[in-house]
Amino acid sequence: MPPSRLFVAGAGIMGAGIAAQAALVGWEVDLYDVQQAFVDRGLQAVQKDVDRLVRKGKLTAEAGAVVRGRVRGTLELEPASKASVIMEAAPERMELKRELFRKFDALARPEALLGTNTSSLSITAIAASVKDPGRVVGIHFFNPVVAMELVEVIPGFRTRSEEVERAREFARGMGKTVTSSKDAPGFVTTRAMATLANEAIWMLHDGVATREDIDTAHKLGFHHPMGPLELADLVGLDTMLSVLERLYTGFRDPKYRACPLLVSMVEAGLLGRKSGEGFYRYEATPGAGTRPS
Repeated sequence: MPPSRLFVAGAGIMGAGIAAQAALVGWEVDLYDVQQAFVDRGLQAVQKDVDRLVRKGKLTAEAGAVVRGRVRGTLELEPASKASVIMEAAPERMELKRELFRKFDALARPEALLGTNTSSLSITAIAASVKDPGRVVGIHFFNPVVAMELVEVIPGFRTRSEEVERAREFARGMGKTVTSSKDAPGFVTTRAMATLANEAIWMLHDGVATREDIDTAHKLGFHHPMGPLELADLVGLDTMLSVLERLYTGFRDPKYRACPLLVSMVEAGLLGRKSGEGFYRYEATPGAGTRPS
């Protein structure tokens, strides 16, 4: 799929990352959110991604300026009517996503690809909100989008095979490696990640080992780039709890029961990097985001 015009709904971490990656490979991008502050934050995140590539020598400053200029912020849904691909990257709330897709249904060109970046919600249930659910596909990017190579493509129950192939082509054109999953709770990656993190939290809760030893064991023993407790902090402990609750509801299997320690931390507002404290504390460092301690 040659680069054209992309509409991204949701200017958070994932939406901004998708916008940045798309702009890098030549797409013109409209980055939408419901408040100007959210849009501005998303555009700043795009700028940080571009600046990081310039610092690493992967882009010239001139090329970086061109890439950044391809992303426009908007508070309006109308630009979606001109897009060849619409990517929903809103928070993981089913009714919010369904409402967005109902609006896309009225706006989108008949040939536009409709993708959702959900990490765990049912593609089938999201797609049921549009007149033609056969055109909706799960296109699950990973954080940070610019650095992570993987995209999961997930068809809903009624997704047409040609739309799945278009989604795969879109992801490959973004420079990603594509894997496929059935529309099961958590798909492949979120299901595995949440289970691993929950088990690590249980080990900490039970006093099996310290947070540092648990994370170091996973990094050095399994060549993971970060430990499961560090990963939980990065994802957000509230998000992790929500995913586990979704898995438990979907499978009715006690292995997905969230550790009480995780529940208590979320109730206390300790959400990981986003709140400044989770399993680790995080200090802001100029130009480098946050650093754990």
